[in-house]
Amino acid sequence: MSVRYKLVQNNREGSRTRGKWYARAVPVGVIRSEQIAEDIEEKCSLTKSDVLGVITELVTQMRKHLLAGERVILDGFGGFKCGIATSPADSAKDFTPTKNVKSVHIIFQPTVKKSADGKRVKSLLTGVTVEEYGMYHVDKEEQP
Repeated sequence: MSVRYKLVQNNREGSRTRGKWYARAVPVGVIRSEQIAEDIEEKCSLTKSDVLGVITELVTQMRKHLLAGERVILDGFGGFKCGIATSPADSAKDFTPTKNVKSVHIIFQPTVKKSADGKRVKSLLTGVTVEEYGMYHVDKEEQP
């Protein structure tokens, strides 16, 4: 299985890399909890409704612990923690959460393992390959 990509050109005004080409990952579908539960049901003794119940409770418990300021680590999967985006204050005394905290977000850090050649690889991406997405067109000829 491969991660598909398409080529996109940087057209941002003022960018140092304007006109350069980059690969952007393209998802080829969406898998939701229901399908994951069915797939898991085929691999073990749990029923689909058991798995959906566990997923639902996992989300509830993760939210509880994240709201308590804790980091949540799912072994072999990765860790979740809260991050914040703030605007600067002129001094520590001037900083207030209501004025300076702009947003709160979730940071996901996947589990990392060392590959046979000693490189750090995100465990969810072990063995990944990439290939160009076939359903779009980019003229790859040299442009003036």
